[in-house]
Amino acid sequence: MTVRVTKTKGHAAEITWEPGDDPQNYLAVSVEGDQLASALTALGATRGLEVDDEAELALIVRHTKELAQLLERRAAVLVVRLRDEHGMSWPHISDRVLGDPEKHSSVRRMYESGRRHLGV
Repeated sequence: MTVRVTKTKGHAAEITWEPGDDPQNYLAVSVEGDQLASALTALGATRGLEVDDEAELALIVRHTKELAQLLERRAAVLVVRLRDEHGMSWPHISDRVLGDPEKHSSVRRMYESGRRHLGV
């Protein structure tokens, strides 16, 4: 994986990737469409955002939700790979992904969701 997040100085970072790392343009769209910036803004807000403009706040919420949904779908697809390509057991996947080997049903739901997204 050649996607890199490099802390440049203080509270600054740079994100770089190769075109082959983003064949479906998810990275490019999330950066260019401000979804990533909105999600990071929401992530950094401890007590809520200091945004007075309701339209701006609603857009931050929308972008954050869109990115969260995309990440959920991508995680589900990766669970399919863990199971189908790497032959991991349900307890092993649930331990590695969710931190609890007893959460079989949760990773199975992720697996089924991932298969739907892959069209399988």
